Amino acid sequence: MASQAAPLTPSPATVSNSLPRTALALANVLYEKNGSIAYVTVNRPKVLNALNTPTWTDLRTAFEDAKADASVHGVILTGAGDKAFIAGADISELANVDAYDAEESSRFGQGVLDLIENLGKPVIAAINGFALGGGCETAMACTIRIAVEHAKFGQPEVSSACCPAVAERSVCRAWWARAARCS
Repeated sequence: MASQAAPLTPSPATVSNSLPRTALALANVLYEKNGSIAYVTVNRPKVLNALNTPTWTDLRTAFEDAKADASVHGVILTGAGDKAFIAGADISELANVDAYDAEESSRFGQGVLDLIENLGKPVIAAINGFALGGGCETAMACTIRIAVEHAKFGQPEVSSACCPAVAERSVCRAWWARAARCS
């Protein structure tokens, strides 16, 4: 039985609330608060919402604001357009960094995902398409993940013998937790 699922495109405009809306002006992320919900949308649909340094910075800014705002009780995170939630790292940026800068970028991304994972408020990933690499890892950092039927999840970097740069935090944390239980 084939069913037509409605696309996951949460929009503050569809939420009826008499409370005023507030927004931050960010370059690559749309951030708006409507009542007790903050809406964070990665807004780079031409590159399938790929993560570059300015986007990671915008995500940190938005989630820090949501964490600090006592009137925000939850966050919905999604990607602009209907093709991708977040399609991973922006390869055009990675092509121009040395090993030191790549490590710094990875640590910054890990910090943003730690912030999302430990926000103290529920974060819902509204996955509307590809969630690859850093996008899959971002979804894993959220409290709840809701996906459209055509969503695709993956870690494509493992096929080129690379460790998922941001996910290593989760792998290491799980390994240390298991080691602590075994000792």
